Parts: sequence; C-alpha cells; structure tokens
Amino acid sequence: MPNSIEGKVALVTGAAGTMGMAVVRAMLGAKAVVVMADVAREPLERAASDLGKGVTPVVLDVTDPGAVERELGRLHRGLGGVDILVNNAGILSNNKSQATSSEEWRKVVEINLSGIFYLSRAVIPGMKEKGWGRIVNVSSLAAQTGGLTAGTAYAASKGGVISLTRSLAAETAAFGITVNAIAPAYVRTPMVTAQLSEEERQSVLKKIPVGRFCEPEEFAHVVLFLAAPLSGFVTGDVINMNGGLYFN
Repeated sequence: MPNSIEGKVALVTGAAGTMGMAVVRAMLGAKAVVVMADVAREPLERAASDLGKGVTPVVLDVTDPGAVERELGRLHRGLGGVDILVNNAGILSNNKSQATSSEEWRKVVEINLSGIFYLSRAVIPGMKEKGWGRIVNVSSLAAQTGGLTAGTAYAASKGGVISLTRSLAAETAAFGITVNAIAPAYVRTPMVTAQLSEEERQSVLKKIPVGRFCEPEEFAHVVLFLAAPLSGFVTGDVINMNGGLYFN
C-alpha cells in the first residue's frame, strides 16, 4: 500500500503559530498541498510569504460557523476539497475556576472545541465522497490530568476534544476517514516560554522524565504519521506526547 500524501490537500488551522508552522513545513516536505488558516492576518501572510509556493493562506475565525462553511465551500471548488484537516488552532488559559469569567470560559471553549466541530462538520461530506480522509485534533495533557499549570476552561475544552474525536471517529470509520487526537504537554512555544514564569518552567521540567520540553518538529512528526495512508487502521485514538509525564 502506498504511504504518500503527495498532492493531498491539507488544511492546518492555527498555522501562523509555532506548532502550526511546524506542521505546515512537515506537510510541505511530504509534498502535500497546504492551506494555512489563521485568524491573525499579518503573521499568516508573512509566514506564507516566507514559505513561498505550495501554500495558500486563508484568514479564518474557526469560531464562526458561517465563515467556516463559506471558506470550505471555496476550497472545495478551488482545490477539490480537504483531504487532511489538522485542527491545531487553540488558546491557553491558566485561570482556575474561581478566576475564570463567563466570557473567558465561552471564548476558550469556542476556540478550542467548537472550532474543531465546525471545521470537521464542514470537511466530512467531501471526505465521504472521496472515501478517504484524515482529521487530526490537538488535545492536551490537561485533558487527562486537569492540568499542572493550565486552567479549568482549557482543561475542560481539551477534554471535550477527546470526546469529540472519538464520536467523529465512530461515525466516519466506515467511510475511509480516520479521526485521532494528539495530547501534547509543554511543546516549546510562546505558551510555555512566555506565559509560564521561570519558576513554573523549572518546576515542570523537574516532573518530565525526559527532562526537556517537546520540540514543535516532534509534534509535527506525529501529525504526519496520523495523516498517512498506512495509519488507516488507527482511529478514535489519543496519542500522548508528554515525555513520560503521564501514562494511560
């Protein structure tokens, strides 16, 4: 069985961020046709310009279901639809329950969970028509542990990602579509380097058995594995990437 994704259309959300860019580069290296989606126009266009040919930048608010449907319609007409969806867009909240406002709760859940639902709902019909598709969702260690440093809304939203992943996997498996999640912990991104204090970072490092943070390229490697044709027997699964911090 061939294992190439050459020519496959891959939509990566949160593409202008550190993890998103790592996935985009991995997809390009595998000769996929990459659509970079992000809500931040300037960094998105700058990143697309740096990468050059082979990428299509799309400014997209994943929390707007109307915008998602319109954009996916354009991609269907222009590129023949999306073969691989990487739901990477997300937002961190470190606030525990008593410090979490209703507004913050809604914002975190909308971006981290509802956005995945809206995008998955939009791409699944086209994947069913082709009899092939890959959806990779980004959850978190916080979904399984309540979060060492992450807040209540973040942990709950990422827990929802796991449940949504399994639900979508069950309903699409018969159509050649796989839906899986990755639960990373402390990838080396601004979320870790800027939003945690030095004391918090050192405390976390002491708890990680491998003694370091996850590199973005390592995360992208797992995304690429789940997107590959030879991963077609893996669906509804959650791959932990936490350096031995948590086993299940």
